[in-house]
Amino acid sequence: MSHRVNDDSSSTWETTPPAGDGPAEPTSRFKTSGSRSSRSSSSHEEEATPRFSKKKAKKKQPFWKELLVIFSVALLLTVVIQTFVARVFVIPSASMESTLHGCTGCVNDKVLVEKITYLFSDPRPGDVVVFRGPPNWTGGKQPPSFVVGTLQDLGSMVNLSEPSGTDFIKRVIAVGGQTVECCDDQGRVLVDGKPLDEPYLNFGGGVPQQDSFEKVTVPAGKLWVMGDNRNNSSDSRKHGDPTPADGAIPVENVVGKARVIVIPVSRWGGISDHNPQTGGK
Repeated sequence: MSHRVNDDSSSTWETTPPAGDGPAEPTSRFKTSGSRSSRSSSSHEEEATPRFSKKKAKKKQPFWKELLVIFSVALLLTVVIQTFVARVFVIPSASMESTLHGCTGCVNDKVLVEKITYLFSDPRPGDVVVFRGPPNWTGGKQPPSFVVGTLQDLGSMVNLSEPSGTDFIKRVIAVGGQTVECCDDQGRVLVDGKPLDEPYLNFGGGVPQQDSFEKVTVPAGKLWVMGDNRNNSSDSRKHGDPTPADGAIPVENVVGKARVIVIPVSRWGGISDHNPQTGGK
């Protein structure tokens, strides 16, 4: 006689009497459902079988496209830096000799002009500044557009084009509200009646004497600027039209402060901002 019990796991337990007359000794045999075993085996095989992606490998961009991206990013960074941080200028003028080279036949100095300082303060006496010339300085010539001006200035840095012609570089002598005149009995410029200390002046080896002019009160919000090569400089003294005070330039026209001579390398170095009203203090 045999007894079979089925459970939820589909296993089978069988008891078979041994041959002979003795008492029955149970023997067992455990069977597992073939369907589950088959499913389990199939599942493991599926997991073991590698699945290959149908996506194609990304094609590498042509070199000219990568070069175009690099050039575009570099141009964007250049524009951003030159607009908000600093910019290199070359202004071919002898008016700042010998602080800056701008003479005929020599290598014009290229100067780094920093723009951050004047976001928080106004120019002060002694600062060498680059500024956009007002109409009475440029003869009515309008400055180029931002894009054209930027490309023109970039080209001038490598001698591929001329500078814009509407930017100037001079030294601040007096600020709004102060009076300026020349000269005392020693040939010195006076600001608010006090003689200036100007060690940067260049008279070309001649007598330290400069052209005189009447007392002028600098209008509020403007700057009186002059060149270090005092007798060879077309500055605030020369552009007073219709009145002498109109030779002063608006503070808002200042582009930035000239900090360093970057080219030529032989002249590399900082640009003095000696304050003539306080003796440099």
